Amino acid sequence: MAHTFDELVARQQAANAAHREVLRLRDEYGPPTAAGWAETHTAEYETAWRAWQDLTRDTQAAVTEYAKEQGVPRHEAEQDVKTKARDGA
Repeated sequence: MAHTFDELVARQQAANAAHREVLRLRDEYGPPTAAGWAETHTAEYETAWRAWQDLTRDTQAAVTEYAKEQGVPRHEAEQDVKTKARDGA
């Protein structure tokens, strides 16, 4: 499947947003290993964590494909995507 640079940036932005949600929940509820988490907190955190991991994995795979298609080093493609995603599209 062909990926565009803009699509990769959007994917990375989604992964970044999912990571921010995991960090927000950790700040709100405390560390995941802390005692006293309600079942709803655990479920919410685990769902957010899985979403972040899935988005990150899928983005990494798409960047790998894109780099091969474009004939550029993978690490350069990844850095370009992350920089654009961080700085805003």
